[in-house]
Amino acid sequence: MHQFKGFRSVRAALSASVAFVGICAAWTAQAQNADTTLAPIVVEGKASSNSATGPVKGYVAKDTTAGSKTDTPIKEIPQAVSVVGTQEMNDRGVVNKVDEALRYTPGVIAAPYGTDPDTDWYYIRGFDATQTGVYLDGLNLFSYGFGGFQIDPFMLERVDVLKGPASVLYGGANPGGIVDMVRKRPTDEPYYYTETGINSNGNGFGGFDFSDRVGSSDTMTYRLTGKIAGGDNYSDYSHDLRGFIMPQLTVSPDEATKLTVWAYAGGLDQVHTGNGFLPYEGTVIDRAGVGKIRRDFFPGEPDLDTGRYNQEMIGYEFEHEFDDGWKVTSNFRYGHLNKYEFGPYPYLWASQTALNRIGFEGDTSADSVAWDNRVENEFDLGGSTHKIMAGVDYRYYRIDNVQNFVFGSGSIDVLNPVYGLPQAANGPLYNEIVAMNQVGFYAQDQVHFGDGWLMTLNGRYDYVYTDFDNRLTPASSFNSSEGAWSGRAGLAYEFDNGITPYASAATFFNPLIGTGNAGPLKPEEGEQFEAGVKYEPTFFDGSLTASVFQINKRNYTVSMPAAPYTKLQLGEAESKGFELEGKVNLNENWKVLASLAYTDVEITKNPLNTALIGKTPYIVPDYTASLWLDYTVTTGTLEGLSLGGGLRYKGQSWADDVNTLKVPESTVFDAAVRYKKNDWVASLNVTNVFDKVYVESCGGLGACGYGDARTFTFKLSKVW
Repeated sequence: MHQFKGFRSVRAALSASVAFVGICAAWTAQAQNADTTLAPIVVEGKASSNSATGPVKGYVAKDTTAGSKTDTPIKEIPQAVSVVGTQEMNDRGVVNKVDEALRYTPGVIAAPYGTDPDTDWYYIRGFDATQTGVYLDGLNLFSYGFGGFQIDPFMLERVDVLKGPASVLYGGANPGGIVDMVRKRPTDEPYYYTETGINSNGNGFGGFDFSDRVGSSDTMTYRLTGKIAGGDNYSDYSHDLRGFIMPQLTVSPDEATKLTVWAYAGGLDQVHTGNGFLPYEGTVIDRAGVGKIRRDFFPGEPDLDTGRYNQEMIGYEFEHEFDDGWKVTSNFRYGHLNKYEFGPYPYLWASQTALNRIGFEGDTSADSVAWDNRVENEFDLGGSTHKIMAGVDYRYYRIDNVQNFVFGSGSIDVLNPVYGLPQAANGPLYNEIVAMNQVGFYAQDQVHFGDGWLMTLNGRYDYVYTDFDNRLTPASSFNSSEGAWSGRAGLAYEFDNGITPYASAATFFNPLIGTGNAGPLKPEEGEQFEAGVKYEPTFFDGSLTASVFQINKRNYTVSMPAAPYTKLQLGEAESKGFELEGKVNLNENWKVLASLAYTDVEITKNPLNTALIGKTPYIVPDYTASLWLDYTVTTGTLEGLSLGGGLRYKGQSWADDVNTLKVPESTVFDAAVRYKKNDWVASLNVTNVFDKVYVESCGGLGACGYGDARTFTFKLSKVW
């Protein structure tokens, strides 16, 4: 990969965004201006008729599809649900990655290895959700090795997080919860938006988002969303260039029928930051003669380091409602990914001041198919109201995974790095083709009865076939098939004052692909018990949730972030804790969000190493908390000015399996200032205001990552 200067990509991004502004100016006459009188809301044309996938009013979402697959009030889902909408993402300055959007969400650990531009990492209720817990529009974005798709937050309307098992709805899924990213969709009214910006590292961006009718048609609307970004990153020598384009077309021949077809193409070309692979000694604690490794230290080779991917997706959404009330829905998506990684990574200490390095090369090609078809209806029976749903879904994932590596790829001194030295040749690590087919049959009944009672019943059967072709050692190739039932039962009572207590029990089945420390990976199985209270006040716009839970998981599996990138199955684990979350649009001036979570994960069974029983896996902190306040001036000479500020607290976690080395707690402050005038918005966001140097977490003694340095991000946007 040819090295390029960061300012070139910034100039390209800014030039592109200026062009976008010019295009919009030509269309100003037919664009609708945004409503500037209601401060908490950004009006994006007319929202989709499905409010569960449409824009969120301020910070408070009232409906979701994540916990039922149907448009359902959040208070009726018998599990905790968190939603981050576009307004919140804009206020907090979410620009680069989706995991940034979940920094204030209770029970979610986002970016546990620190800054990683090409991967979004999530832990939910103590369990890694990166492989089987990421969804786009309710369809799984499965990943294995380096075969994971990445979504830009600019293409999203909202991010919904369902806490706890979701197998009854989606089949194989992380038992701690799922992240369901909901893309923007064509609007019924004209909407033209552009933005451009740059951060203090010299990384700039420009984006556009247009939606309107197709010509004079009354039945067709389109949406075209795109972005380009690039420039320098915070570590020495690191830079990137990335972007995407997403066209969509919706055809609605009548009020009962809607078809949306969409496509997406995106890519990334980068020199890695090198974060996430640093040793415990030298980051969390001082090392003699070194102290702490600089946050902006680059441990790779600037002229060799390569990280790039190209990904494409195409899909459709179809729904039709018959006169007798039956509704048919079909969603489909195909995705293809090519990803290439090359360069040395650090691995523990070679001498007092020099790090070992591992040479690595990864060449990945992945294909993903997800298809979901269901019917639903609502009817009265024996004094109760039933909202029933039944469906079948299919999932296919295939990855061609080639990885080469070598230990001893030339050490590098952290105090006086010398780059350009000869590198040892890589040898084969993995050369495999892995394919998984999964088909599931599911049913759901949401029953309203009595004076406020709600019962939710789910059942599902999944069949999974996996084929593992090891081209290095054919004798270790295998194929396997698994079948399992999963279920959920929930009970809630809705009081007239907005309080809804609930309780639920659910089982899960989470098939994995690949091999681990004990051969082919076994499916993760188990159950969760959850109880809580949801409160939607009648006297202000808010949503408050309190929940307690216990998850028992068998065949507990963790990913190793450093070479040789293996997976470990540790036996059985238990996660228990509580979560508190409040989101409030207090009035047209104040918006507030607050959260507190406690998570206690312990290994309860480990036949391979009984010394780990009772220990807590690395990465998972005991407590997390957050608070964000946002105030908008709506009258007087300062009308249009907004000020925001927040804090993120992460409790201590462990850096090793035997719980002898701690990663200390950290508190980080963020701030924002915005000014809105005549549909123009200028904003300045600051993450880590006091430039605190801290480690996010460690996935072992050689896999620690620094949290973000203080970063200023300026953005100028306009609704035309």
